Formats: sequence, structure tokens, C-alpha cells
Amino acid sequence: MSSNPLLPANIDALAAYSSAKSEKLTGTTWLNANESPYVKNIDINISDLNRYPDPQPTSVINRYGEYAKLNADQVLMTRGADEGIELLVRTYCQPATDSVALFLPTYGMYKVTADTHNVAINGLSQALLLEGSVDEIITAVGNSKLVFICNPNNPTGSITPLDKIKAIATALANKALVIIDEAYIEFCPEQTASSLINEFANVVVLRTLSKAFALAGLRTGFTLAQESVLAPIRKVIAPYPVSTVVASIAASALSPDAITSMRRQVSILNALKIKLKQWLEASPAVLKVLSGEGNFVTLKLANKNSFNIALEQGLVMRSFTLYGENDWLRISIGSEQELEQVKSWLDGLSQSATLKEQEVS
Repeated sequence: MSSNPLLPANIDALAAYSSAKSEKLTGTTWLNANESPYVKNIDINISDLNRYPDPQPTSVINRYGEYAKLNADQVLMTRGADEGIELLVRTYCQPATDSVALFLPTYGMYKVTADTHNVAINGLSQALLLEGSVDEIITAVGNSKLVFICNPNNPTGSITPLDKIKAIATALANKALVIIDEAYIEFCPEQTASSLINEFANVVVLRTLSKAFALAGLRTGFTLAQESVLAPIRKVIAPYPVSTVVASIAASALSPDAITSMRRQVSILNALKIKLKQWLEASPAVLKVLSGEGNFVTLKLANKNSFNIALEQGLVMRSFTLYGENDWLRISIGSEQELEQVKSWLDGLSQSATLKEQEVS
């Protein structure tokens, strides 16, 4: 426990989220944060930085609404999707009373945000979400106020079918918000739940420009829902959450030509992912490769030390514990040149394994 008597107990006990960048690793090839390999050259000329920005920049809201096939009043711009998570918990949950339901393993910020606001965690499993019946899921959700479904799920890449999400939303009408985190939806757009928003008052969709739009450094996200859901959030959000500079860049990124370019890049990355999975599945250094969507592949190493060998080569990927085992690795889909470095690493591991077998024989 902390010696600071001013800290609330839940903050004192809080385990902070460990982001890929917070690990302070060194390397030359970065495939650990699910970032896009495409670099955007931004040219902006802004002459009104002496003025406060539009709290919800009209040009961005209109363009994102058009992109998501929603009305402008169903779109809220936030500082990354993470702020959307925080605003939903802060707006809709009573501290020390309510709970949020998570399907583990999943994105860590749901738990960190709930813990920060002294909201209980109803920890359920991905197996229940994917394989259980809707009745079983609803029973397990119980009285949880928010239900977070990361789709595709990070870090497993699994997809919850749209008809199942619809059935869950139907069963939880007037009982809970069903929040679909679609940070990676551009890599499988046919799976989006945004079409459910006009039908269900309790469906919320979270989006970001950090992944497919290649703007992780911009910190721009969107919370999509019916206006009745967003209205109380608008009372809670900071008065000027989006800077003029961010709004200008985001508006450019959502132009028709920019969206076409994004989709072309996604097609290239999806093709590279198929190639990477083939390499991984053929490697004796890999025990299991999870099939899933998103700009990443998650795998189980035959030897945890293989990760350290990659680091020595300047190749930085995301190692973590999954299903109680600390030999899992997530590889972001980088450029073709970056993935060739992954192949070189895998080839080196295979050669080492072959030499050891020959020595034993």
C-alpha cells in the first residue's frame, strides 16, 4: 500500500495499463503496437490557433458520419477510442455500485478504466462469448451496466458474429449498453455492427484512426451511438477535447481520396498477413498460430527465448501472457520489408533447431 494518505484505495491498488511503447525497448523494426507501416506526410496551414477549437469539428463529424453511414448527431469525436471507453464508464456507471462485463482475454483498457472509476469487473471468457448460447451469456452478464465486446478481439483476433451481437443487444435492451470496440474493423469491414445503431438504443460502437488510417500519433477516435446515448456523454466530455490541428488532419484523412487510399493499404496488409501466417505455421519455432482478423497475428512460441533473439536482431514484437502462459507473441503486420525480417528470424530459429537435432543424433 502507498504511504500517501490522500489516495483513494482503488487508485492505490490500480495496476496501470502497460502499452507497447511504455516497455522502453530498443530496436530498428517495430512490430509491437499494431501500427500501420504507412507514413503520412502532413501539410497544414492554420492561422487561428489563438482561438479555441470547435468542440466537435463539423467537417470531421460530417465526414465520419458519411463514412460510417450514420447521421452527424450519432458521432462523437474523442481523443482516441480510449477516451470513448473512459467517457462511457464515467457517464453510465455508479462507482462502488455498478459493474462492467469483459470477455477475457481482451483489450486491457476496459479493466484499467473501470478500476480507475471504482467500477467492478465482471470477468467472463472469450470462450463463453464465442461458443456459449445467448442465454448463457446474458445470465453471466447479470446486472453489469456495460458489456464490452472487442471485435475483432485484441489480442486473439476472434470475431463475434453480427447476429450474436444483435441477439445480445436485444436481450439487454433497457438493461445494459453493448459496446462494440471496432478498432480493427477496417481489416474486415463486413463484420461491423454500426448498422445496428439505428435499430438498437443500447448499441455503441467505438472506432479509431490509429490502425488502418495510419494516424496512431494523432490520437483520434469516435464513439458512435444513438443521440439519446451520446447526449449525457456530451455533458461529461471536456469542453475542448479536439485541437484545431488534430481536426484539420482528421478531416483530410476522411476525404474520399484518403479513404480509397486507406482501403488499398488494408488490402495490401491483409495479403501480407496471409503470407506471414504461412511462414509461422511452417516454422518449428512456433507451436500455435491463432486465426483471426486485424493487422496482427498472435502465436505461441516453442521457446520463449526466441523473443529475446528477435530483440538482439533489432526486431521488436509484443510478448505477453495468454491463457496463463508467458510464451505468446503478437506480431503487427508491417511493410513487406519489415516482415522479411520476421522471416529471417524464423529461418534462423529453424536452422538452430536443425543443428541441435543433428548434434543429438
